[in-house]
This record gives sequence, structure tokens and C-alpha cells, in this order.
Amino acid sequence: MKNFTVVFDLDGTLVDTAPDLLNAVRHVLGLMDVTGFDIEPVRNHISYGGRAMIVEALRLAGREDVPDSDLDRMFDEFVDHYAANIAVESAAYRGVELVLRALNEAGARLAVCTNKREDLSRKLLKELGLHPYFHAVVGRDTLPVHKPDPGHLIGAIILADGNPGRAVMVGDSDTDVNTARQAGIPVVGCNFGYSPVPMEDIRPDAVISNYGELQNAISNAVQAVA
Repeated sequence: MKNFTVVFDLDGTLVDTAPDLLNAVRHVLGLMDVTGFDIEPVRNHISYGGRAMIVEALRLAGREDVPDSDLDRMFDEFVDHYAANIAVESAAYRGVELVLRALNEAGARLAVCTNKREDLSRKLLKELGLHPYFHAVVGRDTLPVHKPDPGHLIGAIILADGNPGRAVMVGDSDTDVNTARQAGIPVVGCNFGYSPVPMEDIRPDAVISNYGELQNAISNAVQAVA
């Protein structure tokens, strides 16, 4: 793995952030007295960002008439609440820290490429003790573009002092797979994340169900596009 770059998505890939994100949605809806519905289906919208989660929650509650100005205010409240409670229940998936350490020791360059804001991404990684493993953390607002634009992924590799010709993406959504495809980079899909579609149906180059499978999956993904 020496001089090889592994780029990870964050939510649903490295960290199970759903509990704290859903709590932030509950908080903003509670401010509008919108309660009494099952919020769990909103989990499938995590990959699309906080605003999309709020819109879906309102739809489930039968409140699709909320004007954009109120949505803007709700989103600001969501971000404030989430930032203050970013790692209350969130946790790295089992085996993440072990594999990050092993990849570092093998000489790999590691990066995060996420559509979460960079400041929130760094805060989450620091709270969970994962920040030191990464050579670059690239959020939605780090570069002029973001996923699914391939420039987001390529930019993350470059900021990690990596080579796009020797890199792989690891993610949990169709956005991650499509971004990697457009960038011409092999991609490993995690089937334990937040995708509403089975990862196997999205057809990444390899699929893992736990982090003990990652290093073999990286090899298989690279060979699949060689």
C-alpha cells in the first residue's frame, strides 16, 4: 500500500452518524411542534445532506407546505444543534481504527472526501480520535466542487499528496460510486451504510460488510479496473 491513496466517505462509511443527525432533525421539527411520526426512514436521506433530511421528515409528517425561508431557518438550527452534539451517540464502525492504523503503517495516504462541511467533519473525526490518521479532510465547502463532481475526489487525493492513478474510493452510496466512476478511480462499497438501494445493485468494484474485509476488497477493486 506504500504511496497508495485510500479515500473514505464519512457518514455511513467511517462513522455511524445517524443517531446524532436524526436527533438534530427531531430538534428542529420539535421547534415547529411537528411530532408524532416515524423518523427512521429519514436515515436513507443522510447521504443527501441535512436540508434533504429535513424536507423528507416534513414530508413524512405531512408538512410539505413549509416555505423556503422556514426551511433555511430550520437548516441553520439543525447545523447549530448538530455541531453542539456531533458525537453524543455517533461512533466509528467496528474495525475502522484498526484498518486505518494498518493502512498508515503500510505507507498509504489517507483522505476523507465528504459532502459534510469541512469544519464539522474535522470536529467529528477529532471527537472520535480518528483525525490523526488522515492526510487530508475535504468537505463539501473545501473546494469549488463537491460530490458527485469527480473533481472533489481528485482534489482530495491531491491534497493528501497522493496520485489519482494509485488510489481507491470507499463509500456507502450511489453518489460515492458515481463520483469514483467519473474520476476513473476504483471504488469499494460498504453495504452497512445509509444507501436506500442495496450496495450490490449499485455495482461498485468490490463490496464489504465489515472493515476486516477492506484490504482484500481494495486489491480486488484495483484489479477489476486494471
